[in-house]
Amino acid sequence: MKKRKLNYRFHNPNTVEETADMLYKIFMEANAGKVERAIKEELEKEKLFKDNDYISEHSA
Repeated sequence: MKKRKLNYRFHNPNTVEETADMLYKIFMEANAGKVERAIKEELEKEKLFKDNDYISEHSA
């Protein structure tokens, strides 16, 4: 039996800008947890950096 090649076609009635905006929102929603986690990690690093600077300045 010969394998049949599948051929998909999608109809998108939106403009390129609307499609890009929709995809952006989907990706942001899907990655919201990762983005939030990355922001928290950076804020914690910044806080530790500032705390270490304060300690080194006042320990001499």
